[in-house]
Amino acid sequence: MTRDGIVTVNRIGKKAELFFSHPKGNSLPGYLLDDLTSQINLLTEENNIAVIILKSEGDNAFCGGASFDELMAINDPEAGKKFFMGFANLIIAIKNCPKFIVARIQGKVVGGGVGLVAAADYAIASVNASTRLSELALGIGPFVIGPIIERKIGRAGFMSMTINHDWKDARWAYAKGLFDETCDRDELDNRVDAFTDTLLDTNPEAVMELKKIFWDGIKNLEELLEERAEISGRLVLSEYTSRFINNFKKKNSKG
Repeated sequence: MTRDGIVTVNRIGKKAELFFSHPKGNSLPGYLLDDLTSQINLLTEENNIAVIILKSEGDNAFCGGASFDELMAINDPEAGKKFFMGFANLIIAIKNCPKFIVARIQGKVVGGGVGLVAAADYAIASVNASTRLSELALGIGPFVIGPIIERKIGRAGFMSMTINHDWKDARWAYAKGLFDETCDRDELDNRVDAFTDTLLDTNPEAVMELKKIFWDGIKNLEELLEERAEISGRLVLSEYTSRFINNFKKKNSKG
C-alpha cells in the first residue's frame, strides 16, 4: 500500500505537536489512524511532556475523515470492522492519555475528523473552519464517533449534525461546544501557543483525574465502539455506499 500521508511529532519543551498530513484533504486511511494512535500511546509514557497539540497540514481542511479509497477496497464485514476500529482505537488512546490534548483546527472538518475534534480535551478553531457529518449521505452513519460527539455537544446537537448533513460554520460549532474557542486564522497559532503555555505547569495528577471525570459519562467505551465498528463495517458494503463513493469520485475527477 502506498503511504501518501505522514504522522510526525515535534517536541518543544514540555509540548508535543502531533502533526498529520494527507494530500486528499488530510483524510485518514488506516495506517495514519494507527500511526496517530501509536504516537499518542508513546506520548502518554513521556513524563516530560505536559500537553499535546493535534494539528494538520495546510489551510483548507483540518481532517477529511475516512479515506474513500480504503472504504472502496473493503470487501467483507471483518475488513470493514477492522477499518472502523482504527477510529475506535484512536479515540480510546486519546481518552486514556493522562495529558490534555488540544486540537488546532484551521479549516474543514468532516466525518471521522469531527470525532477526533470531539475527543480532544480542548479545541481552538479558525473562524473559517466548518464541520460536517456526511456519513448518512454515504449510506452508513457516524456510529463509532457518535458517542464521542454526543458527549461533547449533546444528543440534540449530534442528531442535528447527523440528519442534516449540510456544513455547519464555526459559529454553530462554538455555540454547540464542539469548538471551545474561535479566532481569526492569522491569530490561530499564536492563540494555540499562548493557551497551551498556560497548561505546562498544571499538576499531572490533577489532569489525569480530571480526564477520568471528563470521560466518566460513557461506560464500557471499548465494547461500545467495537459494536459500532461492526455496524459500520457491515453497512459500508451496501450497494448504496458503493454507488455514492463512485459518483463522488467521478464528480471530483471531472472537477
